[in-house]
Amino acid sequence: MTRKNVYIIMRGGRACWKIENETFNTLKNQGYNLEHNYGLGEKYLAPVFTMLMMLAFLVDQTQQLCCPLFQSVWKKTGNKSSLWEKIRSYFKCFIVKSMEAVFRALLYGI
Repeated sequence: MTRKNVYIIMRGGRACWKIENETFNTLKNQGYNLEHNYGLGEKYLAPVFTMLMMLAFLVDQTQQLCCPLFQSVWKKTGNKSSLWEKIRSYFKCFIVKSMEAVFRALLYGI
C-alpha cells in the first residue's frame, strides 16, 4: 500500500464489508432463519438446508430486481417477513398453479 492507493483500498474494503453485512443481516432477520440450527438430521442435512436457503435468497433477490408483480406485493405487505408469512398461508389453504397466482392473490385478493 502507498499513500496514493490506501484510500481506494480502504473504500473497497468498506464496500465489501457493507455488502456482506447487509446480506447476512437479511438472511438472519428477514425470514430466512439463518441462525436456526438444522443439524438434527443425518450427515449432510445442515449444509443442504443452508444451500436451499441461499437458493431461495438468490431467487428472492432476482425477483426484487426483475419482477414488477413481486415488487408490488412486497410494497403492499410492507416487509419481507410479512410477505413470507402471507405466501405460506396461501400454500397452506389453497392449491396454487404458480407463484404468479400467489402474487396476484396477495395483490388483488382472491
